[in-house]
Amino acid sequence: MTEVHAPSLLLQSIVYLGAAVLAVPVSKRIGLGSVLGYLIAGIIIGPWGLGLISEVETVLHFSEFGVVMMLFLIGLELDIDDLLKMRVPIFGLGGLQVVITGLVVTFLGLVFHLDWKIALVAGMGVAMSSTAIAVQTLSERGELELPAGRSAFSVLLFQDLAVIPLMLLLALLAPDAKHAGMDWLAAGKALALIVAIVVGGNFALRPVLRYIANTGLREIFIAFALFLIMGVSVLVQSVGLSMALGAFLAGVLLADSEYRQELELDIEPFKGLLLGLFFIAVGMSVDLGLVLHQPLLVLGLALGLVMLKISVLYPLARLFKQGRLDALLFALTLSQVGEFAFVLYSAAEQQGVLSGAAANLLNAVVAISMLTTPLLMLAYTKWMKRKLNARSSASFDDFEKHRPVIVAGFGRVGQMLTRLLNAVDIPPTVIEFDPNQIEFVRQFGLKAYYGDITRPDVLEAAGISEARLLILAIDSPEDAIKTAQYVRKHYPQVRILARARNRTDAFEFMDLEIENVRETFFSSLQMGELALRALGYGAFQATRAVWRFRKHDESMLKESQPLHHDITKLVALTSRSRENLARLLKLETENTVRASVDLGWWDNEINNASQPATEKQDKES
Repeated sequence: MTEVHAPSLLLQSIVYLGAAVLAVPVSKRIGLGSVLGYLIAGIIIGPWGLGLISEVETVLHFSEFGVVMMLFLIGLELDIDDLLKMRVPIFGLGGLQVVITGLVVTFLGLVFHLDWKIALVAGMGVAMSSTAIAVQTLSERGELELPAGRSAFSVLLFQDLAVIPLMLLLALLAPDAKHAGMDWLAAGKALALIVAIVVGGNFALRPVLRYIANTGLREIFIAFALFLIMGVSVLVQSVGLSMALGAFLAGVLLADSEYRQELELDIEPFKGLLLGLFFIAVGMSVDLGLVLHQPLLVLGLALGLVMLKISVLYPLARLFKQGRLDALLFALTLSQVGEFAFVLYSAAEQQGVLSGAAANLLNAVVAISMLTTPLLMLAYTKWMKRKLNARSSASFDDFEKHRPVIVAGFGRVGQMLTRLLNAVDIPPTVIEFDPNQIEFVRQFGLKAYYGDITRPDVLEAAGISEARLLILAIDSPEDAIKTAQYVRKHYPQVRILARARNRTDAFEFMDLEIENVRETFFSSLQMGELALRALGYGAFQATRAVWRFRKHDESMLKESQPLHHDITKLVALTSRSRENLARLLKLETENTVRASVDLGWWDNEINNASQPATEKQDKES
């Protein structure tokens, strides 16, 4: 192994960044997700790989601030009311999960003739899951707000709360603690600190943040944000609580403050980098020597514990009224053993409860179990899609009846269109390829069918031959164009409307003579009109300018369509068009003001703008 010396910090940073830049994009590209990419990068550069980094524990300890920042940002998205609504899954589901998993593992340890203290400590560690891996994986998949995601997060919160009693229990198990009792002083300190954070957050943080913000120095605001998170985390840790729990509480207290958005933007880059470093450190901690020396024992224990946790988590989720798919997603998300187990087993070794060999074995098992989560999530997605595809291929009887309108895609655009059509009593047949999205929207009483819209048999089963209109609202322009070409060829009587993400997509649809709407075009125009009014334009003047801009843009789109494959000519045309538009709008503005003055409209506009709101309301009433 090669140990990195001075200037070690700079060299290590280069190694971490290089490994992440190489491994993560490849992992994402082949569908394994960024978490597994970071873990693999850590294994490669770690002591048991290329040996470029050796100080694993130091890196792991420092990078835990990535998890802390992640919990702070999640806290910012919640507020006290949301937190109170989660009390049942936090204490019910979370409490049962920790107790049952711990007891089952302890019992199995006793069955295999382990000392009861070792079995109990092993059970305490296995009961915990990895907040970093679970939350990051759910966030990447867009499932954090789904029922399974929120339940998983609730359980992780309870596990953070359980840190204190578990550490106290560990202290009681130490050989020299036979007469030790409950450390009520430590518990009192922890409670007092939580109360101080809540009170301080409510009354002191906002004035301080306002004072810092008023300096106008962005770097000082960022420095204070980092100081706040790290300070609260260290304070909370000093009384035995989880750092992540303290940061989460601080985030919740600032959830409805006017500084929430700014804090999110400032913290996000630090969170991403430190979280990546955390995953790399976990990868580095995989003891490949132990794995190669005792592969059956290490891998068997890791996989066995993962399966055991799934078999405990799934029925618990069903007990708390989750659907089968949600329960399975919940169980897989929390199936690994968490980073707290590293801390627990290390403390147990120091206190003489665990031997060094036992602690090393358990740490290797924990690290291997973390590697399984991204793979299990990938397998879950592929299995479910295959299952639903098979179901769709076998029979399309699920389509209740053929309807005149088919909407492909149930994301933001598809949902809005469906609501509108239902409101005018023209319910469409909605087809969506993401099974999680289908499960999610069904909770709100909306119905969508699973299916790949590019498959002719799905289209036929949905009744394309009898449909009058096909709306393509899916994300993939390639799939939308493929579907449009098929329908145009085989069902020319069906009118097609397509969602275009941008001008490039619009050109592609226009080449096929398919009507399309750029998804952000009209909302941008509306926001532009509001922006002009905010900058002093009158209502008529702003509306007129935006209308003129829209007409010019639509005309420009048609004019440039034949050139969209020739980038040189397209750029030249766009440049000329931009100059023409500027002249046109300047002339338009002058004419509008002149005409408004001639008609007396402009004076009324100015007077209305200068009147207090209450006076205007009185006149209108």
